[in-house]
Amino acid sequence: MATRPVVNTYPLSSYTFGNKEPKPEKDTTVADRLARMKLIYRQEGMRTSVEAVLVVQEHNHPHILILQIGNTFCKLPGGRLRPGENEIEGLKRKLTSKIGPILPALVPDWKIGECVGIWWRPNFDSVMYPYCPPHMTRPKECKKLFLVHLSEKDYFAVPTNFQLLAVPLFELYDNPQNFGYVMSSIPQLLSRFKFNAIAT
Repeated sequence: MATRPVVNTYPLSSYTFGNKEPKPEKDTTVADRLARMKLIYRQEGMRTSVEAVLVVQEHNHPHILILQIGNTFCKLPGGRLRPGENEIEGLKRKLTSKIGPILPALVPDWKIGECVGIWWRPNFDSVMYPYCPPHMTRPKECKKLFLVHLSEKDYFAVPTNFQLLAVPLFELYDNPQNFGYVMSSIPQLLSRFKFNAIAT
């Protein structure tokens, strides 16, 4: 049996959380977002986005850090890459923008690890698939999920109009109605890793 890669996780209590200026959402509705995506597609082609899977632990059980906007919409930290931007550098830029402190000296040393999942958006709608359908020659978006290895202690600053939630894997599992298909797939995507809960 192959050895499972080990991921060290640290207690949620070992991290510090602060606030920073609100970060207005560019789109207020899904329809607005898809319309903007269509406009950008005409200018730049397929959208490439990257998102971070940040793992902490509580009660020795893995939890994923998720941004909540308002009381309902949840997403992983990350976003769209600039044309030609490197995926790793782009994800570091997005993480710093979304949850990094204002002071550069406090920004975590983002350790971007394995790509754990790739999702495709064939059309200008909200449906994404964990594969690109063979008949789809011009997909509209490719989204990659990367495991980010957190340090033992880090400082995060969250825009005041967001909340950073620690959601246990068992709550994400098979729960697309609350978290969408991408986030509810994370428990399966991470099942090949062994989580090593380290007390601090």
